[in-house]
Amino acid sequence: MRMQLSRKMKINEAKEYVAGKLGVTLEELCDVVTMSEVREEKGLGLAHVEPNAEANIGMEAKFRIAELLDIKINSVERFKERAGIK
Repeated sequence: MRMQLSRKMKINEAKEYVAGKLGVTLEELCDVVTMSEVREEKGLGLAHVEPNAEANIGMEAKFRIAELLDIKINSVERFKERAGIK
């Protein structure tokens, strides 16, 4: 959805873009198990995870998503601004 809003892409175009950036097929993009593994490998956070030092959650995951998909996420931009990071 973020790609649809930020880049004005149609749903299929957005799925292809994200799949390409993640290095997966469209079928893998829709597979919960595969995507859990991809999210964990790339440090993109996990939907259902027990808190531990290894899991990337919150802002860290958002930073990685913004970088990987080459998009701006408002909360990431505000964090960078307030922390003096740019």
